[in-house]
Amino acid sequence: QVQLVQSGGGLVQPGDSLRLSCATAGGSFSSYSIHWFRQGPGKEREFLAGIAYGGTGTYYEDSVNGRFIISRDNGANTVYLQLASLKPEDTAVYYCAAEKWGVEYPRALERYDAWGQGTQVTVSS
Repeated sequence: QVQLVQSGGGLVQPGDSLRLSCATAGGSFSSYSIHWFRQGPGKEREFLAGIAYGGTGTYYEDSVNGRFIISRDNGANTVYLQLASLKPEDTAVYYCAAEKWGVEYPRALERYDAWGQGTQVTVSS
């Protein structure tokens, strides 16, 4: 069974940057499409970005507005989400999710094979 382990969250000030990591164990990382979501207090889980299993396609929600970048390093079995120009409204728990093969654009939540444990990002002065 594939497992996802997340890291990289923390407390930052507005305008700062963070890089979130999603590492895989128990499966062939290169065979999975990886997506990033977030869920703020009292809000539904929101899709942010995805990268296809082959690494040739990426997809971003318009609301990201160019501030986030998704990438993958198959040698490290890791997908990253680079966050820039962070705002207080970016405060949320960030999750990664994996689907065997799959695509870069968002899927129904039940389609994903595994989820990371989540990592807190807090943007506050």
